[in-house]
Amino acid sequence: MSVRRALALAACGLAGGSVLLSAVVVGKQPARGGGDSEPRPGGSAVPSAAPPGLLLLPPTASCPPTAGWIERPAGTGSYWDSNWDRREPLALINLKKKNEETGEEELASRLDHCKAKATRHIFLIRHSQYNLDGRADKDRTLTPLGREQAELTGHRLASLGLKFDQIIHSSMTRATETTEIISKHLPGVKKISTDLLREGAPIEPDPPVSHWKPEAVQYYEDGARIEAAFRNFIHRADAKQEEDSYEIFVCHANVIRYIVCRALQFPPEGWLRLSLNNGSITHLVIRPNGRVALRTLGDTGKRLVWEQPCITLQLKQKSRAIPPQSSGL
Repeated sequence: MSVRRALALAACGLAGGSVLLSAVVVGKQPARGGGDSEPRPGGSAVPSAAPPGLLLLPPTASCPPTAGWIERPAGTGSYWDSNWDRREPLALINLKKKNEETGEEELASRLDHCKAKATRHIFLIRHSQYNLDGRADKDRTLTPLGREQAELTGHRLASLGLKFDQIIHSSMTRATETTEIISKHLPGVKKISTDLLREGAPIEPDPPVSHWKPEAVQYYEDGARIEAAFRNFIHRADAKQEEDSYEIFVCHANVIRYIVCRALQFPPEGWLRLSLNNGSITHLVIRPNGRVALRTLGDTGKRLVWEQPCITLQLKQKSRAIPPQSSGL
């Protein structure tokens, strides 16, 4: 068995997915008797004998159970699910439907009709710095620095010279105010507010952290909503779309980090291992064939220079030190 085949059996697959065995290349193993497999709890099977050159390892406790709404590809032999957004052309057509005149399926023609032709560019913007002392959402307005950050982010987006199609933003105050400032640099671009992109607890992080532990019900409620935001907004272009699109989403760190993990088919439980600055730009590209690429993650360029224990904001060749704000919520 080749090394490539051996490495294809990596531990835990996609954060507790269907692959439950690990394989490492070792010296030739002695043959073991017994049947082809042994039953294990849950109905899956563990081979009772390792092929020559492989040592099968049992699943470890570090692979947590995945949330019920996260679907995993099964039996594909690959970690990449090409139909992750349920828009793969072959999945969109009815193979039983015949052409009324010829009685043939004309599969090639129908597949071509369902294929995406354009690329979607998704710009995920984290809101700017806001007042952490506000008791209600309406009181958590942007700080003076936050407004400067939004101005710089808007200027940066405008300087790209792209024809943006729309700005979709969270309905929370800090995201709405960030959007209003950014939109001044992008006149004519329509704005859409949605509750789906509001901040929350997307999924229990692994490894867990001690400083932030929402109640289980919050994961249950927020997780389904944020997953719904991913399914609604992150997918390949519609087959009717002829030209590439450029869309801006202004929302929150937890939402963006979760979306990035899901889009790249990385374990979503790892979202808290990522960090995003206020006003940062994350750029996802979704090709017509469904492949996803991450161009930038939390990009602030030379606008923000992170130092400990403060941040130095460079604006018009003037700098000043300000207290840091968490890169989380």
